Amino acid sequence: MKVAIASGKGGTGKTTLSTNLSAYLAESEKTVLVDLDVEEPNSGLFIHGHLVHQEEVYKMVPEWVEDKCTFCGLCQQSCNFHAVIQLGPVIMVFPELCHSCYACSELCPVEALPMVQKKIGHLQQFRSEGLHFVESRLDIGEEQAVPLIASTLDFVNKQFDCDWTIIYDSPPGTSCPVIEATSDADFVILVTEPTPFGFHDLKLAVDTMRQLGKSFGVVINRHGIGNDEVEDYCHEEGIPLLAKIANSRAIAERYSVGKLLYKEVPEVLEALIKIKHFLNTMAKEVAK
Repeated sequence: MKVAIASGKGGTGKTTLSTNLSAYLAESEKTVLVDLDVEEPNSGLFIHGHLVHQEEVYKMVPEWVEDKCTFCGLCQQSCNFHAVIQLGPVIMVFPELCHSCYACSELCPVEALPMVQKKIGHLQQFRSEGLHFVESRLDIGEEQAVPLIASTLDFVNKQFDCDWTIIYDSPPGTSCPVIEATSDADFVILVTEPTPFGFHDLKLAVDTMRQLGKSFGVVINRHGIGNDEVEDYCHEEGIPLLAKIANSRAIAERYSVGKLLYKEVPEVLEALIKIKHFLNTMAKEVAK
């Protein structure tokens, strides 16, 4: 089963849940943790293993061949993202804006815009006891996370078959990177906090998952610091409330030094047991 852990906003505890749930599941089943927050991956602060694979990741962008160009203007007309612009006798290509759709290259009548590779980041795979961990990191200055996320998902799908439980640590928010990161998931866990900010962004995340047609549930982190709006909302909307993790100094102390929580904090382990039971039930339904 493929489970994406997402949130409507940053800082809700998404990585905390991803790393602890993955390590806990790995004790009894084949599990992979994939950090898809490629702009600022931090699951590796908590999962330590030995490197078993690494590779550079590229996207395809057009390269102007001046000698062939007839300046027909078709490339500029076909690009919806303004990545190719004609300025007098010059065709300017902006790789940061290119979405690798191949339209300009395929439609060019004289083949003056062949597609070439451009490095956008790198991918690493680690092994930590029974857990496999895959992390991708976007190069500094690159503006598009989606191509790297898509390449990472493709790598994971080729490496790990349906016998594996795959946990995706997704980017925060509800924009294109989140949509790409959750596109392959069988189930999405939305992590939130019981505050007005958490409640507001949870509703955005719920609307996004419903538009995508995804099954999802909610985990409340830092329970006890705010109010009951999130719980009431989940009840009214029929959204499964998978677990509640208390606001705890013991959790904060261990998290701040990069420790996994479930082996030392009983309430975290209790929450993971509930989530695992729910996921096992969901997996049986998916298998049908």
